[in-house]
Amino acid sequence: MGQIKVEKNIGGIEGLHIIEPAVHGDNRGYFMETYNKRDMEEAGLYMAFVQDNQSMSTRGVLRGLHFQINYPQGKLVRVIKGKVFDVAVDMRKGSKTYGKWFGSELSEENKKQFYIPEGFAHGFLVLSDVAEFCYKVTDFYHPNDEGGIAWNDPSIGIVWPEIIGEYRGTADPSSYTLSDGTPLTMSEKDKRWHCLSRGQ
Repeated sequence: MGQIKVEKNIGGIEGLHIIEPAVHGDNRGYFMETYNKRDMEEAGLYMAFVQDNQSMSTRGVLRGLHFQINYPQGKLVRVIKGKVFDVAVDMRKGSKTYGKWFGSELSEENKKQFYIPEGFAHGFLVLSDVAEFCYKVTDFYHPNDEGGIAWNDPSIGIVWPEIIGEYRGTADPSSYTLSDGTPLTMSEKDKRWHCLSRGQ
């Protein structure tokens, strides 16, 4: 397991892992392995990935909180440009940490990867001018299989960095900004998700 360091069950939530690759740098730049099946299995991580995805977003974009209803995906996420605050919420029925969240800053500088297993809602907030976000998933995309919960659900209580505003009973971000006045930008779908207690 020489190429990665794994912090397991972070935040006391079983299945959430932070993975840090070994970065080999010199005056030319750096090299690292972003995924190695053998190293992952030596660390006790046996997920099998079937698809890679990539997105670009600008400062103040908040994507989430999303999950898949019938075809849940595990996700190995990282940032290759910029910085985001990445969040997972335990949605597993019967889990002792149901409704609990954990967030981690992912950036091109820290090169951390966040593994979020099946059964979690996921989202992120862009903190840099631009962020490019990459992730591997354990199942294919299935249209019309997406569920979600409100990013500002007070019963979950996610502490998003830099966000200023007041909860007014919905996921609509119009009453919020970042600390420098940047408005939050969300999809129309994400503005309509309900709180966990009301269902999805």
